[in-house]
Amino acid sequence: MSSSTSAIFGLIFLGLANASVFLMFKLWGYPFNKETHKSEAPRSLTILHRCLGYAYALLYIFMMWHMVPRLWSYQVELPPRTVAHLMLGITIGVLILVKVAILRFFRHFEESMPYIGVSLLICTYLLIGLSVPFSFHETILSSQTRAFSEEGIARTRKLLDTAELPTEAPLDQLASKRKLREGQHVLQRKCVVCHDLRTILAKPRTPPDWVRLVHRMAIKPVIGEPITEQEEWSVSTYLIAITPDIKTAVKQQRQEKMRTDEAKAAIEIASTVMEDGPINVGSAVNYNETEAKALFENKCSQCHPFEDVIDYPPTFKEETVEIINRMIDIGLYLEEEEIETIARYINENILEE
Repeated sequence: MSSSTSAIFGLIFLGLANASVFLMFKLWGYPFNKETHKSEAPRSLTILHRCLGYAYALLYIFMMWHMVPRLWSYQVELPPRTVAHLMLGITIGVLILVKVAILRFFRHFEESMPYIGVSLLICTYLLIGLSVPFSFHETILSSQTRAFSEEGIARTRKLLDTAELPTEAPLDQLASKRKLREGQHVLQRKCVVCHDLRTILAKPRTPPDWVRLVHRMAIKPVIGEPITEQEEWSVSTYLIAITPDIKTAVKQQRQEKMRTDEAKAAIEIASTVMEDGPINVGSAVNYNETEAKALFENKCSQCHPFEDVIDYPPTFKEETVEIINRMIDIGLYLEEEEIETIARYINENILEE
């Protein structure tokens, strides 16, 4: 089952959970005879609620039938999100069993059904929230990659001539959308048996390096189904095709790190200068409180309301530097002069005396 198909079934699953629970709320609004365990709700609504419950349970079984076997061919130590997903799936299964048991054998616990229904709904929301957004994000990223464009396919075909694939490998077929999709599928389903995707795609490689790396991984003993020779070729081709995207991501990551390092170096300089004064002499001449306030509000509101600093002001100048440094750690970029200006504005107007 593909990621997009799994996401669609997940949304249907969530829709059934919502319909079933809110219809249950309506049904429990009708008079109920506790002795006979009969409700005066219209029979049509009761049947509809029952059908929704059956559909929910059957779809749960269907999805588990496809999902659980994949766990046996996954990494020995599952990622945290997968563990949370698994625990919620098990919880939903247990709640369904308890609900069926009460309806069939323990009707004296029937008044607890609304609580079980709400618990199922909450677990379903958490389950879908952990999986569906990532599935759609994966689909969107896959559609945006340059590898599947005509230009990307043509480029991949040229690179395959230098990839040192076996002579029997059908290079023209490998450089096609269908084979690239197959390679993507192998990467997402089989390569994650031993590796996290972030590890695999951490850095770009040359075509021969990708081919050698995939072959080295394929001949290693694995827990699940091994990668065939044809799958080696297709996943190697896919990795060659997406290398430009990997290069772009690595370049952006390197640039962000350089900007963060520059900002940290600037704040170290600023903090050293502020030991004897709020800012250095050169920028003090150009300091304008109105402009400093505008800069403070603009920069500090990029990640959170700037009122947070006003409501919980620093108590000493060193803490001002610590706050700015913490903001840089989470992605804020500031020039040295901007750091000094903001620090001076905070110290002169917001610092808690």
